[in-house]
Amino acid sequence: MKTERSERVRAAKVAVVATAIGMGVYVLIAFIFNFSLTSHLTSQVDVRLSQRLALTVKDGGQREASVGRAADPKSGVLDNDDAPIFVWNVASNGDATALTVGSPRLPSMTWVAGDGSLHIGGSTFGVRAEPVGAGWLVAGESLVDVERVRASLINAELIFGAGLLIMIYVASFIVGIRALTPIARAQRRQREFTADASHELRTPLSVIEAEVSIALSKERDAASYRSTLERIGGEGLRLQRIVDDLLWLARFDEERTQQIEETADLEAIAQACTQRFQIVAETSELRLTFRKFGDEEAIVRAPRDSLDRLVGVLIDNACKFSGAGGRVEVIVATQVNSVTLEVDDSGPGIDPQERDLIFDRFHRSSTPAGGTGLGLAIADSIIRATQAHCTISTASIGGAKFEITWRLAAKSSSERFTDDDGNDA
Repeated sequence: MKTERSERVRAAKVAVVATAIGMGVYVLIAFIFNFSLTSHLTSQVDVRLSQRLALTVKDGGQREASVGRAADPKSGVLDNDDAPIFVWNVASNGDATALTVGSPRLPSMTWVAGDGSLHIGGSTFGVRAEPVGAGWLVAGESLVDVERVRASLINAELIFGAGLLIMIYVASFIVGIRALTPIARAQRRQREFTADASHELRTPLSVIEAEVSIALSKERDAASYRSTLERIGGEGLRLQRIVDDLLWLARFDEERTQQIEETADLEAIAQACTQRFQIVAETSELRLTFRKFGDEEAIVRAPRDSLDRLVGVLIDNACKFSGAGGRVEVIVATQVNSVTLEVDDSGPGIDPQERDLIFDRFHRSSTPAGGTGLGLAIADSIIRATQAHCTISTASIGGAKFEITWRLAAKSSSERFTDDDGNDA
């Protein structure tokens, strides 16, 4: 529960940062768009004012009988959809005379040729002044429509922005949860692995420390010291196996991302491993056999040493769980497009509830036999790295059945050899 809460807090922080960045970009885009639109509308007002002044100059500055309208620059037809344009004649002393009916009062001021804005009669006007004789002709148009468009646009952007903010946060939170879950799981497994490794390493060290302490507590005969040294040596070997397995896993995990180009003969490797474990089988009074089915060569795309380690782990595991007088069968079968390695034993089998856990590092089954809990983890790493498929079920001889399948691969050129006449064999 604490871990889930921590993941949600981290996801919420990620969502807040992502939302802040997204809204910052949105505000910047909205600002640029609003500025561009306002500039465009204002420039259209300036064009209309310039046209109106040109018409007024052409008419000789006569007083208009109706409210002024801007003419279309191409057709010359008046546009009744635009705001009215007012024209004033400003004398050299600053007195303004309205040339357009209904014009508001123009404030007295010093004029400069060009475009600008002015507050007239409680509204903001866009104005343009041009010198005519000793005075000025001034045209003005209310910018209320421009301000109305800008206000409507800002309101729409605020509403859309609020919805966008919620969507960005929710989407970022969901993505954050999904992205952080594998990381949190990996961190949790790393912590569990570290704790389990510490426990496994501490056990033989504690035994060695206890044996040495007892041996030094008082004088003993040579046989007693020899027995103590043998137990210390056994724990030392166990400690060495754990360290070797941990180093192998660490090295293999680092190299497993590399593309595998090497191919190997699974039949030859499985047969050699079976012969190597015959002495173990004889010691435990086991019957260990090897069989091959299919006419095709059992060539798979995988490093030879990795396959040898995999087969060795599975056979060793089967021998441990079969018990005295049991049976272990190693089978390699080839079909049209696949190669299968099967290792069966006559032991107690694997509980279906434990089949998803046996490949976890340091996991041990409920049966008495077992090692450090790293063997099957090594096997799982090899299976994944070589893109094989593993199935665990019940063997026909009563115990567990491990069935690993690869795609059939062509023999690489490095594995071909020639006969005495120099021809490929």
